[in-house]
Amino acid sequence: MKNSESLNEFKKLNSVQLTEKINQLRKDLFDLRFKQATRQLNETHKFKIIKRQVAQLLTISNRQSSSQATSD
Repeated sequence: MKNSESLNEFKKLNSVQLTEKINQLRKDLFDLRFKQATRQLNETHKFKIIKRQVAQLLTISNRQSSSQATSD
């Protein structure tokens, strides 16, 4: 149920907040890749979690932008 809770929280964000959250998660993903390359990463499951969150945020962002385009 944790995943659906975060999805509901993501839906409450406006477009600026979504963009900031996407950028932050992409930075976190970069940091994870860097740690993995230097063999300092122990929690490899975080890749899957962050990638899924980025995809969810991008989907919500695209839906919001398409709904704004149709309402204009």
